[in-house]
Amino acid sequence: MPTITGYELFAVPPRLLYLRVETDEGLVGWGEPTGGGHSSIVRTAIEALMENFVVGEDALAIEDLWQQLYYGGFFHGGPILMSAISGIDQALYDLKGKHYDLPVYELLGGKARDRLRVSQFIGGDQALDATDIAADVVEAGVTAVKANAASRIRSIDTPAKVAAIADDLAALRATVGDDVDLAVDLHGRVSRSMAPRVCEALEPLDPAFVEEPIHPEYNDYLPELRRQTSVPLATGERVYTPNAFRRMLERGGVDVVQPSVSRAGGITGLDKIGQLAAAHDTSLAPHSPTGPVAYAASLHVGVAAPQTLFQQQPLDALDGHGRNIFDDLTLGDPFTFDDGFAGIPDGPGLGVEVDEGELRERSQTDAGFRFPVWRHEDGSVARW
Repeated sequence: MPTITGYELFAVPPRLLYLRVETDEGLVGWGEPTGGGHSSIVRTAIEALMENFVVGEDALAIEDLWQQLYYGGFFHGGPILMSAISGIDQALYDLKGKHYDLPVYELLGGKARDRLRVSQFIGGDQALDATDIAADVVEAGVTAVKANAASRIRSIDTPAKVAAIADDLAALRATVGDDVDLAVDLHGRVSRSMAPRVCEALEPLDPAFVEEPIHPEYNDYLPELRRQTSVPLATGERVYTPNAFRRMLERGGVDVVQPSVSRAGGITGLDKIGQLAAAHDTSLAPHSPTGPVAYAASLHVGVAAPQTLFQQQPLDALDGHGRNIFDDLTLGDPFTFDDGFAGIPDGPGLGVEVDEGELRERSQTDAGFRFPVWRHEDGSVARW
């Protein structure tokens, strides 16, 4: 059996974290955890987990190692530990695929489709000025787009605020037409009280889904919201464990689950969540990965999962060959984009060859990152 002998971590601007895992056979596996503005804490968690549970173990025993990483401490779950587990799990799958000379999707039961439809994020945080971008990406072949909406919004806001959100999205709908799926991300900024009003205003625009219509801490109220609107509801970027998704699916109220391969337990976690979604006849739309390793991992799960709606891509669809928006750190051209669909890397493991020289060079630059702090007119903190 191949035994894990060592690891390295690389923080790369603006907010990427890479894990390199090596075995006694000389194989190298790559993972990409993410901590958003907490990458340094995730890094420390990975170091503790690797030293306590992974180094010296069988590299092929992925499920057993996942169980140890999750249940090996008294406290389970949460964004930090699950991000750390996610990166380790991705690297283990990369190693196992390389050991057997198989792409990861073959380890998951094989492809459920030949290619994977993608969606393109087009911005819209402060003001929805994304119509020009939307027109360009649709012309480039994208068939699903997603835009942020709402910006700062008070817990109880005015009719004018709701109308402004709807007007912005109406402009986008007019730009992309009815043959393109238009998803709306409210980013958990809207209160439980305002969410029904906002969703009602968006109903005439037929969004593919409204993402995080309420803050994930209040997902228990999704069934109530679902009864008040006809628009499909999506959430999951900030839900971290398969069991949390199970509870959410059993309660109902969610039409599309959006786990992140870098936050919800890696490939193992994403695969479990995909199976849960299929059992509840609910669509799977894995959340945007931040860089090329996580993107490859998400593509492998998405192409094998029967319920995948589409995969948000971190690529620039406008330059014709799908380079990563965070300056691709891979050798060759592992990702393809054509007519609204992504090709799946079919080399061993994740099918991505990391440019180690470039990675090591860029990791010398401070990758310190923090999300902005928004405030309302009265100085109180607004949800970002």
